[in-house]
Amino acid sequence: MSARLDPFYPVVDSAAWVRRLVGAGARLIQLRIKQKPQEALRAEIREALALCRAAGATLVVNDYWEIAIDEGAEFLHLGQEDLDGADLKAIRAAEIRLGVSTHDRAELDRALSLDPHHVALGPIWPTILKQMPFAPQGLDRIGEWKRLIGDRPLVAIGGLTPERARLCLQAGADVTAVVNDVLGAPDPEERAREWIAATRSPVAAV
Repeated sequence: MSARLDPFYPVVDSAAWVRRLVGAGARLIQLRIKQKPQEALRAEIREALALCRAAGATLVVNDYWEIAIDEGAEFLHLGQEDLDGADLKAIRAAEIRLGVSTHDRAELDRALSLDPHHVALGPIWPTILKQMPFAPQGLDRIGEWKRLIGDRPLVAIGGLTPERARLCLQAGADVTAVVNDVLGAPDPEERAREWIAATRSPVAAV
């Protein structure tokens, strides 16, 4: 059975954000950096890993599987396009726990064929983060995905707020990922604490 992940899962683009959110109480953070030189990427990942280890938190490295292996990361997240260029044998040999993004059944089938540690589903609601070719999944899809993936943690992402995160957890998600609602808040640390209060408290059964 897969290890339980914290239900509050902010996605950030720098070690500086990792420092801030770990300080606010985050225990599970994804570092997703785009378009930086390799050495700068490595430095950011190394610093973020050190921050999380010192705080007893978990860092998930997005995309950069080679650096993740080199730096001893325990968790890696790959999108469907990332899978195309990844050395999955090397990732498995390094015993990194792999998370995979999914948006439809074909992508879920592909993800499950890799025996991932956890699966992400999105966007649950419309998101302003990036243009998505997929329609919002909705809450019912969460329950469907959870039945299909079994004991693996299910991550819901896309357009979430603390209130929507609780709905996702009630629908069967184990983890709720967030970008803009925390990073774009006037007080990101306070917003993170609101998320923690909403997601770590007992969720009423549907």
